[in-house]
Amino acid sequence: MRSIRVASVALLSTAAFALAAPMASANDGGTTPNVTSFGFTVSPSTVAPGGTVTLNATGCQEPLVKVSSGIFDAVELNEVKPATAKVDADAKPGAQYEVTFDCKGEKGTTTLTVAGHSTGTGTGTTTPSTPSKGVKAGLGGGAGGLNGTEIAAGSALLAGALGGGVFLMRRRAGDQA
Repeated sequence: MRSIRVASVALLSTAAFALAAPMASANDGGTTPNVTSFGFTVSPSTVAPGGTVTLNATGCQEPLVKVSSGIFDAVELNEVKPATAKVDADAKPGAQYEVTFDCKGEKGTTTLTVAGHSTGTGTGTTTPSTPSKGVKAGLGGGAGGLNGTEIAAGSALLAGALGGGVFLMRRRAGDQA
């Protein structure tokens, strides 16, 4: 009887990991290319402190796309028309900032680099530095960004775990009687 219980738990655990594995590989923390159902660009990708960039998003079904970054004030793209943003004048040369485009909760990011300055050695090379602004607080990476597939998979895992627990408890009660 004990071997049957162990086999049941092993089978449920394997099923849970098998269902969760594709989810883990789909969101690996940003090491895969930034693929979204809509397109977005920041032009130019390198800008001087105090300069202006053009923001563009295409293919979003929502008429409003929100664009945010730690280097300029938040911008809203209406009716998929490009907009401009003025980069902070105190941005540190050589620093890289993340620019986030939000289309109906689906987020895509790209990097905006602040034009570097000469190191004084005459070579014209740039020196990287850290961003001048602090961390942007919020809900975190995954909160609010769940889609229907993720919710269904999570619900299925919970239902499977609950069903397995009830099954084992009933089996245990039947063995004791």
